[in-house]
Amino acid sequence: MQPSNLPNLRRLFVEARSEAEESGYSRNAFYNLALFMSSVAVFSLVAQRMSSAKAMQS
Repeated sequence: MQPSNLPNLRRLFVEARSEAEESGYSRNAFYNLALFMSSVAVFSLVAQRMSSAKAMQS
């Protein structure tokens, strides 16, 4: 298979940003991921508690 002639997009984005900008984007992405995972955990816990409360009532 022939290598494509498309530019390496990751390299283009890295070259277009300063080190501080790249660090800011990375930190923001990490916080968003942590917030998403914690919200999933909270919703799962709430759903589990509601499910067990319903089972006890029946």
